[in-house]
Amino acid sequence: MTDSGSWVSLFSGGKDSSWALYRALEEGLDVSHLLTVHPGDDSYMYHVPETQLAGLAAESVGIELIDIEPGDLGADDVDDAGEQGDRELEPLEAVLGELQSEIDGEIAGVTAGAVESEFQTSRIRGMCDRLGIELFAPLWQRDPRELAREMLDAGFEIRIVQVAAYGLDESWLGRTLDADALSELVDLNEEYGVHVLGEGGEFETLVTDGPHMHRPIELEYETVWDGTRGHIRVTDAWLGDTSA
Repeated sequence: MTDSGSWVSLFSGGKDSSWALYRALEEGLDVSHLLTVHPGDDSYMYHVPETQLAGLAAESVGIELIDIEPGDLGADDVDDAGEQGDRELEPLEAVLGELQSEIDGEIAGVTAGAVESEFQTSRIRGMCDRLGIELFAPLWQRDPRELAREMLDAGFEIRIVQVAAYGLDESWLGRTLDADALSELVDLNEEYGVHVLGEGGEFETLVTDGPHMHRPIELEYETVWDGTRGHIRVTDAWLGDTSA
């Protein structure tokens, strides 16, 4: 892993991409940009809910953010999951290629928050190979329980913003992922197979504060629940007072 050159963090504002960013900064990598893909209603490659809050997170972290909007993805009429994943990657690769030509010293690599998804990781790794850059994926193949505890021990404040799994009801929407919630997720994993980090889409998160952030994200929201799955709908969001 080279520590020379600029790094780009693939960033949704969720816990996994935020942890990858945090670990990159801890390793001394020069992260010059965050890159957020806003996939719209559904995606095989990207975190979906409340990605518009990545801008606030980027402001709190103090790193420039680049957005890729839903209209840029070009995967609307694709039925095959693999083909959709490939199509969703194309605008990301194009933006990184353009950025690579603009940055002095070029891009050294990208950070990614994948834990177990070979579908996502193989495509990102292939993209990095084509661009001639490195991939920093500090969560890859790590034990989910250990990772979750490391995030909490580091001071990450994590809010659950979407749930879609048996055992996760409306009460989980907006809930803080703390030690008690983690213990319950471990029980749900043993009973129903719910992934402790939500890697299978069981739940999605937003990091509202952490050691890499200068100010916490404050939220007002309402919950949307259809009886089996749901999400929060943010009605207002802002940066609070400076973190201690």
